[in-house]
Amino acid sequence: MRITIVGGGYVGLVSGACFAALGAVVTIVEVDQGRFTALREGRMPIYEPGLEALVATSRTAGRLAFADSIEEVADTDMVFLAVGTPSRRGDGHADLTYVFEAAEQVAAALTKPVVLVTKSTVPVGTGRRLAELMALRRPDLAVSVASNPEFLREGCAIDDFMQPDRIVIGSDSATATAMLCELYAPLTVKGARLLATGLETAEMIKYAANSFLAMKIAFINEMADMCEKLGAEIGDIATGLGLDHRIGPQFLQAGPGFGGSCFPKDTQAMVRIAQDAGAPSRLVETVVAVNEARKAAMSSRIIAACGGVVRGKRIAILGLTFKPDTDDIRDSPALGIIHRLVDEGAMVSAYDPMGCNHARFQLPSRVNFCEDSQQALQGADALIIVTEWNEFKMLDPVAIHQAMRGHVVVDLRNIFHGPTMRAAGLVYYGIGSAPSPLDVRAEAETQRLSYAG
Repeated sequence: MRITIVGGGYVGLVSGACFAALGAVVTIVEVDQGRFTALREGRMPIYEPGLEALVATSRTAGRLAFADSIEEVADTDMVFLAVGTPSRRGDGHADLTYVFEAAEQVAAALTKPVVLVTKSTVPVGTGRRLAELMALRRPDLAVSVASNPEFLREGCAIDDFMQPDRIVIGSDSATATAMLCELYAPLTVKGARLLATGLETAEMIKYAANSFLAMKIAFINEMADMCEKLGAEIGDIATGLGLDHRIGPQFLQAGPGFGGSCFPKDTQAMVRIAQDAGAPSRLVETVVAVNEARKAAMSSRIIAACGGVVRGKRIAILGLTFKPDTDDIRDSPALGIIHRLVDEGAMVSAYDPMGCNHARFQLPSRVNFCEDSQQALQGADALIIVTEWNEFKMLDPVAIHQAMRGHVVVDLRNIFHGPTMRAAGLVYYGIGSAPSPLDVRAEAETQRLSYAG
């Protein structure tokens, strides 16, 4: 089967490489010349574990190629739209500009009947609009439209594709459904569950799934705030909740709020979809509000831990990406935190294993980007953990104490063991645990010295 994927970004590149590995002949169309050139030269424009090797293997086997124009791949059986659908500025709706621009180009290039599949996350009703567009632009060809939402987690996307929880296919066309079932047969014969639905249902499943997961994150973060007031431990509470098979342990790690390319924009879009349908989703609206407040509050938490003043202090930030094992900094909590700290007069030294190059363009020029965590720690008055990279978990508390000038550690991901950190002489603040009396005294002393200075 010959398939074309329009869009060589995260979803398109991972999906294309995986389809090729399953035996399809895949061409990925990428119109951005910088990204296209990188792909042609074998350089990955994104970081995803295992992706570079998978792309290289499929290219060597002759099953994966790249093009910079849809006209180059007119002879195809299926076209997947995997372009961006960012939040539209001003109202939070998903911006479908790229989707319909790509669809227009596909319509103009087609030379035979195809199945047009949306891989991008699109609002309910988009597939129906695409079918109308194709019928208008190409009445001479039978173009079937389907929805095949992706459920890939950055950092483990290849495993998610090859061992999916479910494969969702939405279409009113028996032809489209049959062809997609054939494409995914190498996975379904191994036990992957395939759910065939109508167009609107498949589109809705994606938004409902992401909204529900975002709700779990917002919930556990609110529980963490309560724990800090009541003396309970959020880690044990999350474990107790997760052991209930009806709830499960995933997405119950308290932290600074969710970011990334999906949850922020998809929850915003879900709110607008529900409002437009006349069935407002109060739960999702609250999730959006809670998460925004959560991210904003992290800066205040850090400033309070530093004695209420950060002007002139050196703050080490470890972690810029919204999660580990990716170079994606979109809507990362680290961005807002750093902007606020710099505005308050702090000197920020930042390090991330993969995110520094992207972050340089979104953070103030006064931020010092470091080569490693030790450089960031050197002479710091406070250490802030924002992303839970494994290499940060391996840092020795004694070495942290020796490298820093001050002793405050604010761990927004709970990657360290509080008692061990305190035993090393550090003033440690995690998420969802009441500060120990030692921390309270240390904070008071820090404030006294700050005001005295």
